[in-house]
Amino acid sequence: MKVLGHRIELLTGLLLHDVTMAGLQELRFPEEKPLLRGQDLAELENSDTFLLAADTDWKEHDIETPYGLLHVVIRGSPKGNRPAILTYHDVGLNHKLCFNTFFNFEDMQEITKHFVVCHVDAPGQQVGASQFPQGYQFPSMEQLAAMLPSVVQHFGFKYVIGIGVGAGAYVLAKFALIFPDLVEGLVLMNIDPNGKGWIDWAATKLSGLTSTLPDTVLSHLFSQEELVNNTELVQSYRQQIGNVVNQANLQLFWNMYNSRRDLDINRPGTVPNAKTLRCPVMLVVGDNAPAEDGVVECNSKLDPTTTTFLKMADSGGLPQVTQPGKLTEAFKYFLQGMGYIAYLKDRRLSGGAVPSASMTRLARSRTASLTSASSVDGSRPQACTHSESSEGMGQVNHTMEVSC
Repeated sequence: MKVLGHRIELLTGLLLHDVTMAGLQELRFPEEKPLLRGQDLAELENSDTFLLAADTDWKEHDIETPYGLLHVVIRGSPKGNRPAILTYHDVGLNHKLCFNTFFNFEDMQEITKHFVVCHVDAPGQQVGASQFPQGYQFPSMEQLAAMLPSVVQHFGFKYVIGIGVGAGAYVLAKFALIFPDLVEGLVLMNIDPNGKGWIDWAATKLSGLTSTLPDTVLSHLFSQEELVNNTELVQSYRQQIGNVVNQANLQLFWNMYNSRRDLDINRPGTVPNAKTLRCPVMLVVGDNAPAEDGVVECNSKLDPTTTTFLKMADSGGLPQVTQPGKLTEAFKYFLQGMGYIAYLKDRRLSGGAVPSASMTRLARSRTASLTSASSVDGSRPQACTHSESSEGMGQVNHTMEVSC
């Protein structure tokens, strides 16, 4: 078995075994640390009680914002300085259709039980939503982003780690650009930073005349190969998009997303006074996703010292649905980069939580992004990212591009 010539040393004392082209590798933690920075042993021992019996239930809220009501569901209560995990779904979906598979994955639950989790539904997209009245003006993408501070303020979050898909990724990126102090990190899947050109706009209009709305949206969510094969997943989502989401409300959201402007971000140093995302960002896309080109372009516009680009094999257009295990591993490492260490249960042992987890093989890793940050005084941490290129001595490329 040929060993790949990439070896990643974690500066915080973590050791990643040599990555091979087959099998799963393990990341071992010689020093046990809590998930939460600055947390003493007594608090760590009680950390699993963070989700009490009452907290395991999702609670629904309709929050008043400057641009109308926003439906959210939340689990848990804010604790100290730890951030909330806030999600935003793609167009055609709602938080259940977009994130249930991912957040119900067992290892993901081991991580999220330490955080408040807040799912945001775009206006009128939640299950059982009433149809908007005739003449209702759906909020612009910028206004959707401007609604989120009301959610943060309502629940008393100090800042959030955002997880967005497609249209939701665009909204969260816009939110982070407008309110950078409220965002500690972002996981952006299938993001397209560009507005629609005239040709794209005309193609969308033509598609709307010749296809049903669910089929039009499916072409945004899934690759052409997935649609041609008409997989069970595609059939399931076609049915649920048509039956679960209010079609008139969905049409308004779809129209607004296709009327979006460019995100107006540029890599620092490429243009004067360049604006970009200031927080750590993990970009995720499937290797066969319709959004691949957009995510690649977004990667080129972000700060390479704080950006990780994850390209997932065999995941198609919805990596959080088709590859929840791989995405959970990536999210865990992303949290580590911001100073969090996840306690995951090792199913091979009968004991309690142990600080070890398996890592899927890396089919292609040009660079290694190593991030370490910690805070013992309870103040908000700042991520510090270090990386080295494996392509040559002295050459540095901070963006980690990984296929797994």
